[in-house]
Amino acid sequence: MSCVMDSATNSPAPSAITSFVALGDSFTEGMSDLLPDGGYRGWADLLAARLAARTDGFRYANLAVRGKLIRQIAEEQVDVAAAMGADLVTLVGGLNDVLRPKCDMDTVCGLLEESVAKLAPNCRHLVLMRSPGRRGPVLERYRARMEHLFGFIDGLAERHGALVVDLYGCDALGDPRMWADDRLHLTTEGHRRVAEAVWQRLGHEPETDWHATLPPAVLPGWYARRVADLRFTRRHLLPWIGRRLTGRSSGDGLTPKRPDLAPLAPAVDRGRYSDADLTALACDDTP
Repeated sequence: MSCVMDSATNSPAPSAITSFVALGDSFTEGMSDLLPDGGYRGWADLLAARLAARTDGFRYANLAVRGKLIRQIAEEQVDVAAAMGADLVTLVGGLNDVLRPKCDMDTVCGLLEESVAKLAPNCRHLVLMRSPGRRGPVLERYRARMEHLFGFIDGLAERHGALVVDLYGCDALGDPRMWADDRLHLTTEGHRRVAEAVWQRLGHEPETDWHATLPPAVLPGWYARRVADLRFTRRHLLPWIGRRLTGRSSGDGLTPKRPDLAPLAPAVDRGRYSDADLTALACDDTP
């Protein structure tokens, strides 16, 4: 992979990117940046729109599907993406594995290594990420695993000439207000900041400060916090536990929203859901 670097910023000197393929799970699919039609937009779609505005004939594919583990990403998405030969490829995966009670970190890292070895020679720019984490007890419980994964990603990028976007080190993205009601996915503002972070890492001039801190939080009262906790448990935690106990995933039966490397156009996400599913999605992401 050829990547011209700007020594002042350690980012590539900006060049025309004519095609972009995004791989991963719900983070890259765009949850929970909900659109009016019930689909999700997210940082990758936002980044694609900005790149398309600079280049005629720009093409974009998003192969990410919610709930995917790193083995599924490696087996279902990596070869497809490598064959597309896009200018830009982003790969974000492994965190769903890390957040499970049992996780073989050697296997996760090995699958990431295999994936990057296939992708790096087949694109001009390969971007990896240190994923953000919502401040709270879940982050503290899994922090050691996450930092193990991110340390491996840093070395992986160095070995293969990839770029790393450090979202984990951004204090603003750890603010709970950047996260949706499910406490697992970023809000619209969170995704906007991730798109800006990747944009800058590719060497483009900043349009906003994605590190900017939020205004001081006004802590809700005890009753409001308990209501939020109960809503979270009913809408998100119990269904998640049910899927784990039955071996199901939120992505079962779903296909990528943009499976082909094609000119940028609005994704038609409605066909991926029943009307009942669309109604539930809209309700689940309403505060």
